[in-house]
Amino acid sequence: MNFSRPLILASKSPRRQQLLREAGFDFEILTKETDESFPDDLPAQDVAAYISRKKADAFNIDLEDKILITSDTVVKVDKLVLGKPESNSEAISMLELLSGRMHEVITAVTLKDNQAIRTFSSITQVHFKVLEPAEITYYVSKYKPFDKAGAYGIQEWIGMIGIEKIEGSYFNVVGLPIDRLYVELRKFENSTSNFQ
Repeated sequence: MNFSRPLILASKSPRRQQLLREAGFDFEILTKETDESFPDDLPAQDVAAYISRKKADAFNIDLEDKILITSDTVVKVDKLVLGKPESNSEAISMLELLSGRMHEVITAVTLKDNQAIRTFSSITQVHFKVLEPAEITYYVSKYKPFDKAGAYGIQEWIGMIGIEKIEGSYFNVVGLPIDRLYVELRKFENSTSNFQ
């Protein structure tokens, strides 16, 4: 089902683009480099929303009747936020930290038009088995997960052999909570009031 207003996905993520396509959304793609830093004192659970909003604010353009969609995903372990690893050793360290533990994947999505902006977040709890060192090094070497928060993709080999269970949306862990996005877009598309 398509929406009455055109959609713009502001994301280079092939996974987010694929999820939207597979869910039957029609959209165009715009991309812009955005600084993904955040204040050191920002609570971990608010980081994804902060960055998603920052990405939306970077598009200071006339959207006409279109709705802009931006998103950010982080992995939260205790009070620690894991973004994208910058090296093999950092990716291995992240997976060693996640091994045998539960962590939260938080994806925030921002919807923006010329009148309003709204950000929402979805949280999924992911439980990893204890990962063997050889499994971690094999995965990092073969799949090079440097574009993924927490250094893994649930849809890839490490997710297939390492994740024991999840609580919440699977698609949220892939990078976009499609079910929640559908609901929020339905509410947003005809609204002219600011949800903030």
